[in-house]
Amino acid sequence: MAGFVPRRWLLAEVTSLRPAVFLDRDGTIAEEVGYLDHISRFQMFPFVAHAIRRLNGANLRVIVITNQSGVARGYFPESLIAAVHELMTTQLASEGAHVDALYYCPHKEDDACACRKPKPGMLESAAREHGLDLRRSFVVGDRYGDVELAHRVGARAILVRTGYGEGQMQRHSAEWPAPPDFVAENLAEATDWILRQPR
Repeated sequence: MAGFVPRRWLLAEVTSLRPAVFLDRDGTIAEEVGYLDHISRFQMFPFVAHAIRRLNGANLRVIVITNQSGVARGYFPESLIAAVHELMTTQLASEGAHVDALYYCPHKEDDACACRKPKPGMLESAAREHGLDLRRSFVVGDRYGDVELAHRVGARAILVRTGYGEGQMQRHSAEWPAPPDFVAENLAEATDWILRQPR
């Protein structure tokens, strides 16, 4: 019958989906500097490579997702994002760590795109392209938008206190409609928690 897919094949396809850890960039992987408009301003936290290496060792996909509206605002060219990500991956590789993919949204909030966090476009693209199970995955970031993103796709949400995280906790946590699953001092502590969770 045309279009018929054997059930056994479907089951194999579903069970092959893997969990991932989605990491925000600025404030989570690197120092938050506002709009990172020059490569010299990229400063990765010293604990990040070790944390990502542990996630790599646990066979978890590690994927960076970052809003970069500075492109749409004209603060820096889109080519700078590629240069920063090349520097970041080189620094990680020098310490035996790697990310599996990087996604970014270059749009402003009023552009109404589907990829700007907390909209799930970047996660949905990653899930399609890398065979990921979003409901078994984790989202780590320093803003409530990262937490909201996780809730939208059924992933577990971790807020780190680095970057904007501490300020967001102190000033806005009472207003959040749904809290993060875990609040971590930084990506190292977030990794500890992730590796303790059932997957």
